[in-house]
Amino acid sequence: MPEINVGAPVGAFVDWLTANFGPLFHAISTVMLVLLDAVLIVLTAPSPYIVILVLVALALLERKWGFGLFTLLAFLLILAMGLWVEAMQTLALVVVATLIAVAIGIPVGIWAARSRRVSNVVRPILDFMQTLPVFVYLIPAVFFFGIGAVPGVVATLVFAIPPAVRLTELGIRSVDKEVTEAAVAFGAKPRQMLREVQLPLAMPSIMAGVNQTLMLALSCVVIAGLVGSGGLGAVVVRGISTLDVGAGFEGGIAVVFLAIYLDRLTSALAEPRRRRTKTRRAEAAPAGTADEPALVSS
Repeated sequence: MPEINVGAPVGAFVDWLTANFGPLFHAISTVMLVLLDAVLIVLTAPSPYIVILVLVALALLERKWGFGLFTLLAFLLILAMGLWVEAMQTLALVVVATLIAVAIGIPVGIWAARSRRVSNVVRPILDFMQTLPVFVYLIPAVFFFGIGAVPGVVATLVFAIPPAVRLTELGIRSVDKEVTEAAVAFGAKPRQMLREVQLPLAMPSIMAGVNQTLMLALSCVVIAGLVGSGGLGAVVVRGISTLDVGAGFEGGIAVVFLAIYLDRLTSALAEPRRRRTKTRRAEAAPAGTADEPALVSS
């Protein structure tokens, strides 16, 4: 069997990109650092108690008092452990990576849902992105952007995009054909169909994709800490490298609190949309009735 060195051409390609597109990578790094700093300033400039009250208020939007109490106790414990700044750094990294991933993933998912050819091209790419270990993404990210928070954001971003694309495509494709046919019958144009019929009915699936994107982004926090991204990942990595079980446990439990909060918050925000979607489906169920024009004009 002849030996095939696959890594050599990949390494040569990365070197070529670094040599020829250095200014582009520098611009991307600058923009990401500005976004991270802006989010971090919003989270750390006020008193921690004010930020905790805001987080609790968000948790109480759906009047879930147990979730609000958990939020209060969890973030007070993070503050008491002396990990407030690190937790906010992690939250800023997750927010920036998730926003970029959603901004890329939802349009690509819509495109894939509207074109079978695009879907066939995108699907294996998403499989590759989601199954390749995150450590592999860190290698070119460090080459392109250096050590720091930016390669951690880039690796997290690439790993977290697939759920947003997949669940957006699934949600749009799952819209009842009778509803779309009724909208077409009443003169809905393609953009109007997407904006007023397909996206509202697919919103629960899209929000599930946002939720999964958040969870995947948070799962990369510890790995991103290996390249100097800071935050709770750095705390856990430091605990591992120094065999400090207590420090590693504190960083890990803080990550768990953030994960539970973000998961429950996005799920709570999606529930009103689910109720509205069920109402829309119930109104659209008797195809051919006078209720159907509301699907286009709503």
